[in-house]
Amino acid sequence: MRPSLIITMRCAIVKTSLHHAAVAAVAVSLPLCCFAEAFTVEQALSAPFPWQLVAAKQAPRVGWVFDSKGERNVWVADAPDFVPRQVTHYKGDDGQQIASVRLTPDGKTVVYARGSEANKEGTSANPQSLPTMPKQQAWVIDVSGGEPRLLGDVGCNEEGCEDLQVSPDGKNVVWPAKKHLWIASIDGKKKVEQLDGLRGESDTPRWSPDGKRIAFRSNRKDHSFVAVLELATKKITYLAPTTDRDASPAWSPDSKQVAFIRQPGVEFKRPLIPEYPRPWALWIADAQSGEGRELFRGGNAMKDSLPLFAFQSLQFTDSGRIIFASEKDGRNHLYSISTDGGAPQLLTPGDFDVEDVALSADRRTILYSSNQNDVDRRHIWRVSATGSEPQALTSGETIEWNPVETSGGKNVLCLGSSATSPAMPYRITSRGREPIAKNALPPEFPQAELVTPKQVVFKSEDGFDIHGQLFVPKNQTQRGPALIFTHGGPIRQMMLGFHYMQYYHNAYAQNQYLASKGYTVLSVNYRLGIMYGRAFREPPKAVWRGASEYKDVVAGAKFLQTLDNVDPQRIGLWGGSYGGFLTAMGLARNSDIFKAGVDFHGVHDWASFLPMWPEGADAAPDVKEARALAFKSSPVASIATWRSPVLLVHGDDDRNVPFQQTIDLVEKLRARHVPIEELLQGLVFVRLDPRLTCARDQECLLIFRSRSNT
Repeated sequence: MRPSLIITMRCAIVKTSLHHAAVAAVAVSLPLCCFAEAFTVEQALSAPFPWQLVAAKQAPRVGWVFDSKGERNVWVADAPDFVPRQVTHYKGDDGQQIASVRLTPDGKTVVYARGSEANKEGTSANPQSLPTMPKQQAWVIDVSGGEPRLLGDVGCNEEGCEDLQVSPDGKNVVWPAKKHLWIASIDGKKKVEQLDGLRGESDTPRWSPDGKRIAFRSNRKDHSFVAVLELATKKITYLAPTTDRDASPAWSPDSKQVAFIRQPGVEFKRPLIPEYPRPWALWIADAQSGEGRELFRGGNAMKDSLPLFAFQSLQFTDSGRIIFASEKDGRNHLYSISTDGGAPQLLTPGDFDVEDVALSADRRTILYSSNQNDVDRRHIWRVSATGSEPQALTSGETIEWNPVETSGGKNVLCLGSSATSPAMPYRITSRGREPIAKNALPPEFPQAELVTPKQVVFKSEDGFDIHGQLFVPKNQTQRGPALIFTHGGPIRQMMLGFHYMQYYHNAYAQNQYLASKGYTVLSVNYRLGIMYGRAFREPPKAVWRGASEYKDVVAGAKFLQTLDNVDPQRIGLWGGSYGGFLTAMGLARNSDIFKAGVDFHGVHDWASFLPMWPEGADAAPDVKEARALAFKSSPVASIATWRSPVLLVHGDDDRNVPFQQTIDLVEKLRARHVPIEELLQGLVFVRLDPRLTCARDQECLLIFRSRSNT
């Protein structure tokens, strides 16, 4: 098996193809003979991963992507039986992702982007080291059969930039690429054409319902406009332009108005260390004249800042109301406001957060996922745009996300998982949920051998309630070693089951494998993560301003030390991206607690991690103090006390965390004779060759070392 992971982190995100997952475990003196081989890593990672569930607007058809052992293909299923069938037939793991999947309104054609976004040098990911560099491109294929047809190049330059939008009549596709908007006909009769030549970058294209105009953002960095392009005349109208930053256009059903989100422009030479509110407002403008007015304005307190999910939550309904998100009560909730203005109406009251948001088929109700009544899971809910008691569509010890409704409103589908069932597409019924890809799970997947993690809550030293998932080995008869896993992001949440993001879906499977080998694993949802309220996600003195989140990792270790089945002297940790940063923090600051670790593409020196600093930071009055604080908040500041062995895993085409972060750390550790192992991603991994390397004090690091063609 050769699965691929998507390495994800909010500050700047990378897609790195792994031709074999580098599964690493801290053995820390555990005799491997004590636990039989219940299942292999390959078996734990054998399930296909689904994502991007979409529904056709005028046909009872859904589509999604399956990644099966690195082969990524589009699938569809039709009501009423929803029997899946494969549409594309790409072979082998070439590391090329499929994104921005769209069905034409009649459901007869699939549009999608294939390939990774470009890096700073303008090249897409090339994990197979092919002599010809792969391109990120837009493709179309008929569901009835045939080969994919090329629409044109994409080559956008940041995570999530793939944004293909199908016209309401299903004849054309528009997308952002190379700083402009491009359009192509689905039937191939009209070649790809550049639509605009504006300054800055044009993105977020949205068709008017009548198909005559396209709203989009014109991003000038320190300010941005929402504009409307009339296709017949190529006339561009800017909507209520100011020095602010406007984004996220959403059309009214009659194609006459556009709603959008407005934030202040970028202030120059503002001090870096203080944290500031992020003010915002909801605006609506006439698409013809460009005249606009404010519908809603957030307050000036920190809790009134632009919500994390603001852009994806903005929806223009057919009920004369606009749906938007706000965290003014400390939780991410949905609100509804009339297009005429007035007071907004809270739609989702309660002590929980909303994440996925989608319009129903009739555009009068909202489908959403939240952790209401089940803080460490997700379930699907429905609420009217005009306000009503929210209706739970799923519940229980399962997890659901990505809801869609088929045309006519007869079927709601979603993606879902559980503690022992990997992610799959489901149809929601009055009796719960029913799988629609019943034969997709391979027979080698070890479902019966998996454990159900326990929900645990423990206190950090400064009083935060920290949630975690505890994986306890089956049939454990004596104290054994333990591991802490820290997710990346950091705006993520690990759950009591398989995750909705592929990276963490695989990490969850790896934690299951580690538990099968006798390790107690604690997955820590440290502060900065989502779904526990804004105050938890935006704590003081965190990240480069003090790394207060590391206290939660130490609290997790102290919790493990209280367990009867854990040897308190044999605790290690592992994590990727931001989790790699916290792994390095643990080894640097507390080698007395953490005896070994595995650091996947972690940040090691905030002071040199320039993508985290705003443009013009060098001119800030407190830049020297900020850099000093950032260094103090980094693992390299505590390199003198780093003694424990570490496996460092990184790819030199990482579009997320600069590869230099690991190069610098390796040199510093070598100078202090700290035992290290290295594994580079982005090479052509052939097979796993387990090797046991013993480090100082008889502690051992079990490394599943991949040999590669280089």
